[in-house]
Amino acid sequence: MKLFTRKLIYFSISLILIINFDVAFAQKAKVVSSYGPVNQDVGFNQIKAERMKVKADRAKEHNDLLNARYDLAKKTSQDVVMAGGKSIPIGPTAKLQGINWADLDKLTPEEIKSKDIFPYKPLPFADHAEGGMLFPPMITDSLPRLVRFDLDFDLPEHILPDRAPPIYLTTRPDLGDVSQGRLITIDNYYEIFNGLLNPKQLEGLRLLVTQFPQQQFNATEDRRTDRPSLGVTCFDCHVNGHTNGANHLVGDIRPQEFRHRIETPSLRGVSIQQLFGSQRGLKSVEDFTEFEQRAAYFDGDHVMAAKKGVNILDRGSQVHFMAEFMAILDFPPAPKLDIYGALDETNATPAELQGEAIFNGKGRCVECHPAPYYTDNTMHNLKAERFYKQEMANGMMMAHDGMIKTFPLRGIKDSPPYLHDGRCFTLEDVVEYFNLVQQLHLTTQEKASLVAFMRTL
Repeated sequence: MKLFTRKLIYFSISLILIINFDVAFAQKAKVVSSYGPVNQDVGFNQIKAERMKVKADRAKEHNDLLNARYDLAKKTSQDVVMAGGKSIPIGPTAKLQGINWADLDKLTPEEIKSKDIFPYKPLPFADHAEGGMLFPPMITDSLPRLVRFDLDFDLPEHILPDRAPPIYLTTRPDLGDVSQGRLITIDNYYEIFNGLLNPKQLEGLRLLVTQFPQQQFNATEDRRTDRPSLGVTCFDCHVNGHTNGANHLVGDIRPQEFRHRIETPSLRGVSIQQLFGSQRGLKSVEDFTEFEQRAAYFDGDHVMAAKKGVNILDRGSQVHFMAEFMAILDFPPAPKLDIYGALDETNATPAELQGEAIFNGKGRCVECHPAPYYTDNTMHNLKAERFYKQEMANGMMMAHDGMIKTFPLRGIKDSPPYLHDGRCFTLEDVVEYFNLVQQLHLTTQEKASLVAFMRTL
């Protein structure tokens, strides 16, 4: 009997060990899914409580990173303003680590990488593990429905575009700024544009200012607004057909740490563009409009979209109407450019003319940004990863950027911050970035002249 009891005990212990091993192995071998948890097993109050627990620590971690990389003090031009009158930010704002710009320019990509001193590494989202759309206070002050309880916007307002950017129409250039300084919303779009647009364009604009459910802004328990939300509008990010610096994560990439932060690009001049989305290479503005609604709004998760109320737009009418309005959004006036998009020598300064010569020559900018709209409508891989190590930064893997489309430079002074993820806060930072990545070895004067020229575009 004792022997039997002993064997039973040994068998029980062995069985427990086997079960524990199997559970541990299963947990270790668990595959990370591309899908989110559709059958939410916790309520809104618990979701909010869990997010609020980490809010302060995540914000501090992110602010520490920004302050380590950049000088965030307000520095704006006394002479140059955006089309809406806001002073443009000046830089460079990137902080160098124990070296100056001239000496940094002498190093090879390998040396910069080994010393870990590249000043323009990929920029993580405010809470990269969480993601979602995030709007600046200058828009949430007017539209409080866009306030997230779990995240505060991370960039200072002086490096963002105009709060209510001017709207210029290719069909009525005689009108100048059609918005007249007003933020276009569902409350005023009809009053402002009725009589200026044809009925299809007017209906397209209505859809662009209509709220549709989104991953963080919806009516389910899994949202990031205190109250259930009808969603966001296209013009909440592309304010007045331009941009307000709102950012989020691209929906295309998995796992989460490899997703790129993305700044909202301007919709000005979409009529001359042939590619849409910074990396997606979508072939028409209709494709872009449909993709945003079906995929980008819900981080590319069509299962989650079905739960949260995706609005499937009709391609033949609604998408077409929205695209028809977007196609008449024009660039701001550039009085110093002639009909070919080049500087008119009779009213350009010597610095601007020198900058144009560098743009078309030593700077090699023209190879991707030819006049008159300063884009080649294709995609390029700058291989910036030559300059930095692939490592984690606040929940984001600083990996390869890959191919990025050539954004138009017309009206570029109105659209800070720059690059697809906003890592360059000023035009001066853009010049420093490309001077390093392209290994141009520009002088201080040549850099300043190049910035002066881009301000005229």
